[in-house]
Amino acid sequence: MRLLATALLAVTSLDAADLLVAAASDLAPLAQSLEAGYARKTGEKVRFTLASSGSLARQIENGAPFDVYLSANDKYVTDLANAGHLDSATLVTYAFGRIALWSAGGTVRSLEDLKNPEVKHLAIPNPEHAPYGVAARKALENRGLWKDVQPKIVYGENVRQALQFAESRNAEAVITSRTLLLGRGILLPAEWHDPIRQTGGVVKPAGQPDAARRFLKFLTGPDGRKILERGGLFPPPLS
Repeated sequence: MRLLATALLAVTSLDAADLLVAAASDLAPLAQSLEAGYARKTGEKVRFTLASSGSLARQIENGAPFDVYLSANDKYVTDLANAGHLDSATLVTYAFGRIALWSAGGTVRSLEDLKNPEVKHLAIPNPEHAPYGVAARKALENRGLWKDVQPKIVYGENVRQALQFAESRNAEAVITSRTLLLGRGILLPAEWHDPIRQTGGVVKPAGQPDAARRFLKFLTGPDGRKILERGGLFPPPLS
């Protein structure tokens, strides 16, 4: 209920005409560009609420009045659609994500470096509700490092909080979304984890279903794809 109350407070403070988008935290660096790009294209306003995909899914289940849900994976979207909370006809994969490794001191250059004794803490998003945390764990398991590194792990509620742990030197390194680490960090191979299939859809009942569909069309169209690519995501091939 606290999550729902927070969402309702945030929503009611906005202009009633704003399109309300619940978006995974990896989209934080792209939100302003997407808002501005959509406004230029349509003349309509959009506002993002950013949190972990799982946290936003719970808010939607509890009736938070969002119009669009943009998850960092497809499972939350499929589950919400099957439960009647999203319009199944609107579901679309808008991008694929990647994870990256970063350390404030620059001493961690590979996952193997995480075993070094000077690395006392590794931050990752919480896999319980953050798809990028699932990918981080899978990558460590793939390289045979999970058992060695697990005692060092501190969990962020989302990709942004995980990065904050490393930026504040409360963790020596972080594995998080590439969108937060453009221009720094080390991109990890996509084959080390399952695809991060970022998927979205229109919430039922949406306050502005037509505008919600227009936003998804913008996001997956040429203008939206350019913003996603510049921000570190990989839009799917055009069909």
